[in-house]
Amino acid sequence: MGLVVQKYGGSSVADAEGIKRVAKRIVEAKKNGHQVVVVVSAMGDTTDELIDLAGEVSPVTSGREFDMLLTAGERISMALLAMAIKSLGHEAQSFTGSQAGVITDSVHNKARIIDVTPGRIKTALDEGNIAIVAGFQGVSQDKKDITTLGRGGSDTTAVALAAALDAEVCEIYTDVDGVFTADPRVVKKARKIDWISFEDMLELASSGSKVLLHRCVEYARRYNIPIHVRSSFSGLRGTWVSNQPQGDQPMEQALISGVAHDTSEAKITVVGVPDKPGEAAKIFRAIADGELNIDMVVQNVSAASTGLTDISFTLPKTDGRRAIEALERAKASIGFDSLRYDDQVAKISLVGAGMKTNPGVTATFFEALSGAGVNIELISTSEIRISVVTRKDDVNEAVRAVHTAFGLDSESDEAVVYGGTGR
Repeated sequence: MGLVVQKYGGSSVADAEGIKRVAKRIVEAKKNGHQVVVVVSAMGDTTDELIDLAGEVSPVTSGREFDMLLTAGERISMALLAMAIKSLGHEAQSFTGSQAGVITDSVHNKARIIDVTPGRIKTALDEGNIAIVAGFQGVSQDKKDITTLGRGGSDTTAVALAAALDAEVCEIYTDVDGVFTADPRVVKKARKIDWISFEDMLELASSGSKVLLHRCVEYARRYNIPIHVRSSFSGLRGTWVSNQPQGDQPMEQALISGVAHDTSEAKITVVGVPDKPGEAAKIFRAIADGELNIDMVVQNVSAASTGLTDISFTLPKTDGRRAIEALERAKASIGFDSLRYDDQVAKISLVGAGMKTNPGVTATFFEALSGAGVNIELISTSEIRISVVTRKDDVNEAVRAVHTAFGLDSESDEAVVYGGTGR
C-alpha cells in the first residue's frame, strides 16, 4: 500500500461530530496499510466569520495581518482532528502550512505555491504517524511571512503535497458524492460523473464549478496526480479526475461534461476608447500592473462617425474596485470617456471535449438559452467550452435549460448535498 493524501473541506469538519467521523475514516485508511497525510480546511463557516470580524474592527481587510487572522481557522481544525485520531488509538501530528514546507510567493491573500519541502511530514510518516496539515496557507520565500492561497486553497495544498510526496492519489472529500454535470443545488437531476479528464475539469473549475479549485486541477495536471473527489458523508465511489480513466471506467468521454455557472464576477465596460493600435494594450497593462486577473473580453465595432469603441471585460467582484481605480489612474494616457461597472451578471459555461467534433452544439446551446428567455451580453469560446454572460437573476433558469437540452438530466434519484456548501 502506498501514500494517500486526503483533504477535508469545511463542511466535513464543521463540528465535533464531523471531526470524529472524519477521524474514523482516516484511521480506516491507516489500518488498510496506507501512509496517510491529511489536509483540512477551517471548520464550517469559520473563515467567513473571521472575515466579518475583521470588517468590524478595520476597513482594511487585506494584507499581512489579514492572512495571520485567517490561518487561525485551519490551525483549529488540524489540532482538533489530531486529538480525535489519538482518541482512536493512533498517533497523529499536526503541522501548519509553513511547518509542512509549503513555500509561496509574497502576495498576501492569494499567494501561489513556489515549492514544497515536506521534510517534517516525511519524518512523521516514517515514525508511523498520521500527518495533519493546515490547508490554505504557507510561508513566503523571502520575508518568511504567513500567507494564504485564496479561497478554496486547501485543495491546492493537498495536491501540492501529493506531488511532493509522490502520493498514489489525492482524495478530495466534500459534501457531495463527486463532480456532477451541474451544481446539484441548482439542477436537482444533475448526474455524477465517474471520470473526467484534467482538461475538462479545468474548464469546469475555471467556469464556476465549486467542487474543485482550478489551481488545484492545474497542479494535478502538471504533476499527473490523480484526484478522487468523493463525499466524507458516504462511502460511495466518487469522481476520478486524471489523464486516463481508472479501473473499469469507459475510455471515451461524453460529448458534454457539464454545465457550470459563476455569480462571483463583475463586468467593466471602458466607454469611448480611441480605435487605434495600442489602446487595448494600455487598458490591460493598467489592469495587469494592479495584479488583477480578467476573464472574458469583448470589443465592439467602432462607430464610423467618432472612431471610438467600447471594450468590456469580466473579473472577480472582489477585484472590481481596484480595477476601476487602476483604470481611472490611466485615463489620461488611454483617453477613454467613462467606465461602467456591473456586478449583477453571471457566467454560464458548457464544457466538453466532444464539442469540437460534433456540429450543432453551439446552436443547441443558444436555442436553449433563447427558449428560456435569457438575454446574452458577452460570448467567449474555446475548443472545449462555450461561455456567455447574462443577468444574475436569469442564471439558474439558464443552467437548467441548457442541462436539459443536452440530455444531461439524470433518470435516477436526485443528487444529494450532505453539508450544503459544496466544499
